[in-house]
Amino acid sequence: MTLVRRLGRVDWAPVAERMQAFTAQRDADTPDEIWLCEHPPVYTLGIAARAGHVHDAGAIPVLQSNRGGQVTYHGPGQVVAYPLVDLRRTGLHVKEYVHRLEQAAIRTLEALGVTGHRVAGAPGVYVRLDDPYGHAPLDTRTPAARHAERATPSFDGLGKIAALGIKVSRHCAYHGVAFNVAMDLSPFERIDPCGYAGLRAVDLSTIGVQVSFGEVAELLAARLAGALGLSDTRSGAFT
Repeated sequence: MTLVRRLGRVDWAPVAERMQAFTAQRDADTPDEIWLCEHPPVYTLGIAARAGHVHDAGAIPVLQSNRGGQVTYHGPGQVVAYPLVDLRRTGLHVKEYVHRLEQAAIRTLEALGVTGHRVAGAPGVYVRLDDPYGHAPLDTRTPAARHAERATPSFDGLGKIAALGIKVSRHCAYHGVAFNVAMDLSPFERIDPCGYAGLRAVDLSTIGVQVSFGEVAELLAARLAGALGLSDTRSGAFT
């Protein structure tokens, strides 16, 4: 049984604390959960984040997180999905878990007619700015060739539409996916998103997809449940 909890618009810090407490207290029989929400404007720093990646926070709070990754922005119009998952029960290693989070975001885009892409070495999901609906691959090299080159990720012609960040404790994962629907994107211009100078953030509205926040939230929750093998989902209250 997997509970899907819809939190509405809530401050980031209390939710982060609740996720950490939930994970610390859960046992082998605790059902997995998916929390859906949006946050008021906030920058969050991953455990390895460099303060220099925040150029001008202005009035937006900058808060420390225990997730992996660098700096990101959360704000109204962004669906944030937090899967709280026992990785031992799913049989997933961390790398495969991250891959499946990306796959859930890609399949959410697919349901809306948009093609999502991965960029090697830069977790998250990206779209082609000139052709968000096209299906041409970003890179036609073999995986072995890409690995051998170990090139710095290239974001030419791309915009990032979904960011990932996770924490694993006691073999259980939390934090998750931030999916841009219809946002004020200007706060992304005041940071190096995910630690990459010049990386452009986009949302569905920017690429011409008009869809409600609620519809995207439900699509993403369903795709996450499917990708992670979380069957028999039901709604639960958040108390």
